[in-house]
Amino acid sequence: MDIQSIKQRFGIIGHSPKLDRAIDVARQVAPTDITVLITGESGTGKEAFPKIIHHLSARKHGPYIAVNCGAIPEGTIDSELFGHEKGSFTGAHDARKGYFEVVNGGTIFLDEVAELPMLTQVRLLRILETGEFIKVGASKVLRTDVRVVAATNVDLQTAVSEGKFREDLYYRLNTVPIKVPSLRERKEDIIMLFKKFSADFAEKYRMPPLHLSQDAEQVLINHRWSGNVRQLKNLAEQLSVIEKDRNINAGIIYKYLPREPDNPLPVLFNEKQPEVSGMSEREILYKVLFEMKRDINDMKKIIMQMMEDGQVSRSFQEEHAHLIEKIAKDQGREVPQVYQEQNYDVPGSGRSDEMVESYEEAPHEYVEESLSLQDKEKDLIERALEKHNGRRKKAANELGISERTLYRKIKEYGIG
Repeated sequence: MDIQSIKQRFGIIGHSPKLDRAIDVARQVAPTDITVLITGESGTGKEAFPKIIHHLSARKHGPYIAVNCGAIPEGTIDSELFGHEKGSFTGAHDARKGYFEVVNGGTIFLDEVAELPMLTQVRLLRILETGEFIKVGASKVLRTDVRVVAATNVDLQTAVSEGKFREDLYYRLNTVPIKVPSLRERKEDIIMLFKKFSADFAEKYRMPPLHLSQDAEQVLINHRWSGNVRQLKNLAEQLSVIEKDRNINAGIIYKYLPREPDNPLPVLFNEKQPEVSGMSEREILYKVLFEMKRDINDMKKIIMQMMEDGQVSRSFQEEHAHLIEKIAKDQGREVPQVYQEQNYDVPGSGRSDEMVESYEEAPHEYVEESLSLQDKEKDLIERALEKHNGRRKKAANELGISERTLYRKIKEYGIG
């Protein structure tokens, strides 16, 4: 079966090369009994790949079961997976078969495998290596023939280094890894997915489908989608149900998109947490400033696109004429024709001397801010000291650092 046929059969939408690569690996490994580990962020659609592997394997006529390891309490998960004998614990009124016994000859999908307790990990490793297990409260060794496919949105190598996951189990599960790409890694599929979801909800709720403007499409493409395909589907459903106007523009989209945690605001980090994800405090602050500058450039592009589409009001153009022209210059673009024809504060448009003087004075308000990390730190420290009348302890609390660190930085920057 080719990749396109697999997509149609399992309802997978997209043409991203990374997505096609993941499907191709699943197709190639399916005829074997090799253990597969599927990784990827939450909401990327990892649950489709175990089904592909099972239905393209020789076990396709055998049982298939998906188990969410994170949804089963730690005290009962061994019983759920391996079964138990009557009287083995309080409430065990009858003997019970576990999933590994029930799915003998088939495939078991262990979702959120990183949530398994350490003792359960030992039991799982034994099944993977020998096919043997023991029910809770029993002494008899049983055998099972089960193909295991596991999935996680956790970095298992990090979990191993932190002692939260067994290293031997990690390598046993990771015989063949399949990486499911995040939505921001397959931007070319975003609009296609949104239109599919919109059409589905239009049919479900018996209403006209949504139509995206060009600027709305650009907003969707540029968004980071921390919730991936699941988040995009939820957005399509919200818009389908709530919005009466079926023509969706960027302004409407922004009302439904939350502030992304991956797009941080400038904050100071406490000294007790000097590193986040391997980054130092200085690197984080520099990254914040870089992200802010990138966001400003994205906003400039959106404003110019709205100008060209005639979506900016006349009053806004008159009030911010000098800013609009500066944005156009920064983007290396001409001032939109619709703007030029209306003579809104554009040099050479026959303005009065007073308007020219106002225009020539305006640029000083838009000098690009310095991105020097030292200047930013020094300025924040001086402002905090001034606010608290030189009291270092209160200034340190305000900045989120220790008094000792503040004293060191005062000496470093020569703050009087």
